[in-house]
Amino acid sequence: MICYREGYKYQLARPYEVLTPIKPDNRIEHEFFALEPDGRLSIEAGYAWDGASGPTLDTVASMRPSLVHDCFCQMMKAGELDYERYSPAVHQLFHNMCIEDGMWPWRAKIWHWGVIFGRGGHPDVADDNPEQFAP
Repeated sequence: MICYREGYKYQLARPYEVLTPIKPDNRIEHEFFALEPDGRLSIEAGYAWDGASGPTLDTVASMRPSLVHDCFCQMMKAGELDYERYSPAVHQLFHNMCIEDGMWPWRAKIWHWGVIFGRGGHPDVADDNPEQFAP
């Protein structure tokens, strides 16, 4: 039997690192990413994500923001980053990155509202990519 997750559209081909304003008390480490107390997020090649969630169209301007946001959402869902404490900054970072990467400000604002309304990263929200099994 195999165990897999479906629903991912993208896979990082090379490692990516970004300095963020999200500064946890301790280092957070996963198989494919790590967040340092100084806010440095390192994402390893092979990390898979599904782009921006919801009824939307992925564009070049949403790729990097959705990658970074998905890592932070995983940390909040796992309880490694407190949702109440960090979600406002995580969602604002997503918004800012969208604009930095060329998204029209009105569209970035709608997407920002969408991640807040959808409670992106909240531990009580169902997993977008649950484990599946096949023989």
